[in-house]
Amino acid sequence: MLLARNSNLFPSFFDRFFDGEAFDWANRNFSNTNTTLPSVNIKENNDAFTVELAAPGFEKSDFKIELNNNLLTISSEKKVENETKEGEYFTKREFSYQSFSRSFTLPNLADGEKIEANYEKGILTIVIPKKEEAKPKPARMIEIK
Repeated sequence: MLLARNSNLFPSFFDRFFDGEAFDWANRNFSNTNTTLPSVNIKENNDAFTVELAAPGFEKSDFKIELNNNLLTISSEKKVENETKEGEYFTKREFSYQSFSRSFTLPNLADGEKIEANYEKGILTIVIPKKEEAKPKPARMIEIK
């Protein structure tokens, strides 16, 4: 008799990311200014999910991170003011405003109350801890009576 072992009892966040509405680009991932959306890495371990968003040139005050129900939205609006000196003018000006919004549906095992964010060296890192009941439990021996 062959028993198949499933080492991952819970589908990973990455697996669920591509399912259903979680990967709905039309509704929840956009840029109003025709700029490129920041790239995202999503990692998972036994304790948490980590979202890394590449956004060089921003300040941490440029970001807005919001959790509404289980929808995590990362957005930014940044207006670049370029002052000119007397006698100067722009012959061509292509950069002045950036805006984007990225949204992700969190799985039920994510603990939305304990989300933390950090911005350093052009990477916005968001750590989403897992609920205690979702973390893997060590194997236990069962006594035979």
